[in-house]
Amino acid sequence: MSFLAELWAFMRERKKYWLLPILVMTVLFGGLVVLTKGSAVAPFIYTLF
Repeated sequence: MSFLAELWAFMRERKKYWLLPILVMTVLFGGLVVLTKGSAVAPFIYTLF
């Protein structure tokens, strides 16, 4: 959690708020990849793309 706090402090101090949507989408797609590996949800997710 200290990594997230440090990252947030960096973005707040340097006014890099535009990085937040990029990080959120990266985390979401990473979670999607983890969930689809050997999961029953995989066929439903593949139809989205």
